[in-house]
Amino acid sequence: MLTTALIVLVAAAPPAKSQALLDKGKQSFMTNCVACHGEKGAGDGPGAIALNPKPRNYAKDPFKQGDKPEDIFKTLQTGVPNTAMVAFGHLSEEERWALVYWVLELKGGPSPAPAAAAPVDAGTKAPEKPAKKK
Repeated sequence: MLTTALIVLVAAAPPAKSQALLDKGKQSFMTNCVACHGEKGAGDGPGAIALNPKPRNYAKDPFKQGDKPEDIFKTLQTGVPNTAMVAFGHLSEEERWALVYWVLELKGGPSPAPAAAAPVDAGTKAPEKPAKKK
């Protein structure tokens, strides 16, 4: 049983941010999130009036579980306790990453690449470590 739990927690490396992924994230947001968060992520969707606490305004409010891409992905997978933010684990992993990147777009500014997704340029030599003194 522990093995199954570990498999669920291990996710593939996040995909690189792309226009296609942003488009997919926007489409998914309009289907799954706009009712609470509103079209521009201001927390003013039609369902927001009935929620306590109110949905996050991406541009102004801090993210309760962190604002790194990996944190938002985890939020989408598990939800936020004691709020109306439910888990979206039923969405494919790619769709959840697409939502991550779209939410970060709504937050404003460029979205940082996930730590695990730092691309390696095959043509660039990695910096050498300084030699240890003897």
